[in-house]
Amino acid sequence: MIETTADDYNRVSLKPRLETQDLTRIYGDRAVVSGVDLRIMPGQVTCLLGPSGCGKSTTLRLIAGVERQTTGTVCIEGQMVSNGTMHAPPEQRGIGLMFQDFALFPHMNVADNVAFGLHGSAAENRLRVAELLERVNLKGFEKTYPHELSGGEQQRVALARALGPRPRVMLMDEPFSGLDNRLRDAVREATLDVLKEENTAVLLVTHDPDEAMRVADEIALMRQGRVVQSAPPYTIYTNPVDRETASFFSDINVLHADVHGALCTTPFGEFLAPGYADGTCVEIVFRPQHVHLDFYREDQGPFPSPSVGMPARGCVKRARFTGRESLIVFTMDDGSEVTASIPQVFLPKPGMAFWLSVRRDRCHVFQDPRR
Repeated sequence: MIETTADDYNRVSLKPRLETQDLTRIYGDRAVVSGVDLRIMPGQVTCLLGPSGCGKSTTLRLIAGVERQTTGTVCIEGQMVSNGTMHAPPEQRGIGLMFQDFALFPHMNVADNVAFGLHGSAAENRLRVAELLERVNLKGFEKTYPHELSGGEQQRVALARALGPRPRVMLMDEPFSGLDNRLRDAVREATLDVLKEENTAVLLVTHDPDEAMRVADEIALMRQGRVVQSAPPYTIYTNPVDRETASFFSDINVLHADVHGALCTTPFGEFLAPGYADGTCVEIVFRPQHVHLDFYREDQGPFPSPSVGMPARGCVKRARFTGRESLIVFTMDDGSEVTASIPQVFLPKPGMAFWLSVRRDRCHVFQDPRR
């Protein structure tokens, strides 16, 4: 799969559809959102990703205009709509909103729900409703009421209603989390396809890194009110800014070592640690899928190489099959533990010894925050 990056959109249009600068919201003495910078081009999907309580939904409300920021600016297509003193109301921002609960009116049928918020003539609105229902594959459901629809159908009605006024920006707050896993994937893909066809800039809030990796052109990872890293999915996964970022996307292995002469020593040999002073404690972080196994044959392990370094002996502590892969936890000779993942059924018995090696280009060296 070839990823689309922000640079690709810049070549098409130099003007972002949505831009925030230094967006900040303070409650009392606590900054719930702090210095958030976002830049989303037409047709681009950006995922605002992070754990619960990190400020994602508050950021969405600030952009939508339903809440005022303390400082910072919000611009739509280069036009400032809020700067802390000037504040355009939500209905003047050209923004569509989609939430987890769909918020359909139960006493209105599908056609009336979709028509809500349209400001054309009756004839124009009927044509627009028919067009939208066809776009979301709900033609013929005009007279149906929300309680007669499945969850996926309700979601598509909510999408049609949000698209009705032709918003320039779509803000989505965990809109698919109420659907079961199988339905979620299909509805999400169909929804985002329609939004891309409309050339809408999309900001999707989610706490699910797998969802962000599947759908985003760019991920803005949020932690404690701040965006700690913003990049395309491949970049943020393979070049995380710190250990917490790496661990947010998958399980990780962490080895601890002290720096001496820009080197740190581990069971897998020495690692370069440029920029760290002697005596600094660092963490060497790598993912289980980057651990390579060789059967243990006495003391003769695989030869070291520049790409994988020294092999190290580990004994199986436990092995489990998860349905997609096998996870094997090893106890190393120095007492540390390393987990390897194998994309098949592989369940060696506890106590079996293996040689383990790790690709150097898949390892990351970070300063240990605890020391």
